Amino acid sequence: SDHMENIYGYLMKYTNLVTGWQYRFFVLNNDAGLLEYFVNEQSRHLKPRGTLQLAGAVISPSDEDSHTFTVNAASGEQYKLRATDAKERQHWVSRLQICTQHHTEAIGKNNPPLKSRSFSLASQGSANSPGVQRRPSQNAVSFFSVGHHRLPTGKRVPIMQPDHLVDVREMMSQAEGQQRDLIRSIECLPVSGHLTSLDQDLLMLKATSMATMNCLNDCFHILQLQHASQQKGSLPAGTTISWLEPKISLANHFKNGAAQNFPAEINKPASVREEQSIAEPCQLTREPEEINPDEELEDICDDKEDDLGAVEEQRSVILHLLSQLKLGMDLTRVVLPTFILEKRSLLEMYADFMSHPDLFIAITNGTTPEERMIRFVEYYLTSFHEGRKGAIAKKPYNPIIGETFHCSWRMLKSDIATDAGGNFSAHPPSEQVTLSKDLEGQTELDYYTVKFVAEQVSHHPPVSGFYAECVERKMCVNAHVWTKSKFLGMSIGVTMVGEGLLSLLEHGEEYTFSLPCAYARSILTVPWVELGGKVNINCAKTGYSASINFHTKPFYGGKLHRVTGEVKQNTTNTVVCRVQGEWNSVLEFTYSNGETKYVDLTKLSVTRKRVRPLEKQGPFESRRLWQHVTESLRDGDIDKATEHKRALEERQRNEERLRAETETPWCTKYFLKEGDGWVYHKPLWKTVSAAQTQQTDTN
Repeated sequence: SDHMENIYGYLMKYTNLVTGWQYRFFVLNNDAGLLEYFVNEQSRHLKPRGTLQLAGAVISPSDEDSHTFTVNAASGEQYKLRATDAKERQHWVSRLQICTQHHTEAIGKNNPPLKSRSFSLASQGSANSPGVQRRPSQNAVSFFSVGHHRLPTGKRVPIMQPDHLVDVREMMSQAEGQQRDLIRSIECLPVSGHLTSLDQDLLMLKATSMATMNCLNDCFHILQLQHASQQKGSLPAGTTISWLEPKISLANHFKNGAAQNFPAEINKPASVREEQSIAEPCQLTREPEEINPDEELEDICDDKEDDLGAVEEQRSVILHLLSQLKLGMDLTRVVLPTFILEKRSLLEMYADFMSHPDLFIAITNGTTPEERMIRFVEYYLTSFHEGRKGAIAKKPYNPIIGETFHCSWRMLKSDIATDAGGNFSAHPPSEQVTLSKDLEGQTELDYYTVKFVAEQVSHHPPVSGFYAECVERKMCVNAHVWTKSKFLGMSIGVTMVGEGLLSLLEHGEEYTFSLPCAYARSILTVPWVELGGKVNINCAKTGYSASINFHTKPFYGGKLHRVTGEVKQNTTNTVVCRVQGEWNSVLEFTYSNGETKYVDLTKLSVTRKRVRPLEKQGPFESRRLWQHVTESLRDGDIDKATEHKRALEERQRNEERLRAETETPWCTKYFLKEGDGWVYHKPLWKTVSAAQTQQTDTN
């Protein structure tokens, strides 16, 4: 090809979070199909600092900016590179793609399919290695031999009887043993020579055999469901098959030479057995529980999600997962790997959006409808920054149905702004961490309390309800959110379907609002979060509304995390406030009187939430429910975290099957279904109205 010339030049290469980006001299060797790099051009005659085989590689322009791209080798190694401009990036990407395609096709032509190759693994491995005592003529394929039986033509398939299921289970156990022998045999091979443990066909055989066993396990599960529901003649409604949740540890399969661990049920930790044996939630008390704020203590957890180590180590697992997804695929029922999880539940993430309770309470202090709408917009835009735990995009735990989260905040009354322009405080970072010293010695009359409760009210679709109130200021917010996630190629998009309602009872005003979409970008490199979409805030009584746009970054140029918006009076169509800036950095508010105010979100004071200790929490409160997963993630034990997570998810599936078989509806604890939404069972607008009615009757 005319385009197969060797090219070379300087590119920036991302090393790690500590070292960051460094200039390196890169050479594309088309003849050998290699991408090599050196410290500088002068050291080009020396041994390369790094080399990537391009056959089977994936070259991907990044959606992070117009200069960055990644080279993902078939071995799992990856280079994240950055050119000086978009034109130079396109030049490198196109040449790399041409070279990659050429050498990938060459491998396909020069290598026959695996079935025509005869390998003698016994002669390659150690004589006393388990699973390698095979006949010399036996090839790799025959290591995993499954008989194919053809059914007699025209005969009806008999109904599977219980004893037949036992026979199937026994046969599958034998197949799993053979599959383990296969894996051990491959991994006992040397790392160099004619046939190695890194042979591409053998790696493919490992992955395929693992996927086959996972599929067989899923099929066996379907047979069990079918047998259990024969009386009804169909599978239970809402049955979920976790096709992507590996029954065999993916991590171990991608680590050649690692010892395989297949624990028996009796070897499971006590905490896992406890998670699996918790009673059906509806058999526990589903009566609403009144949480005493005095039992709550200031939260000391500070789990920042800036550690990329696990993600980089498990990149091969991510590639395996991505290979099973299709563009636009709904990820609601897809079980994602544990190492990409944050150390908190989605319900707690919603609570963290309330980390500026002083700004929340200050909304009702506005003296005019215009000022109250502007204050609500200011509070709304400051909530997303603190809702994120670090710059790395990780996913909160998917709440299980019936899961709840409770917390509260206390704010000194003297810290709540009452004047028109004073509802932002910018304490230095040293003063952001806690307010407990300020509250020492204060009585209940000296501070406001904001209470928060969230509940997972539905599993399919996944819907969360949350509610917060400040009784002293007669204000509350109620919302329900249905999270719909889709696979977008190199990104994952999450649509927040639902609506929120802020009630200012002192003024008789209600504000409806929605939430933006969220995107996890660059999921193969350094994943980061971006918000996008248009949201609206409306107050029907006053006629004021706000339109806010969260802008996603364009492919070429543009800024990250940009947001713009305006507040207007609908009757006169007059704009009374404009806002622009970044939702995680600095916001600029311009008012109709010509004044401008800048808000640095990184310097806003943060009030720590107050949470009950684990020993006082119920079994379905988020932190107690997920405590073993969280502890394992903090310890860096991904396999143990996965085991605890799987136990919780399996218990939820079993409970769902039981409810379907017994036709038992799910009963929520704190939220009631009203139309298409969910409303807190005892909202402040009902209790205040009842109290006023009772007072009127007394008078």
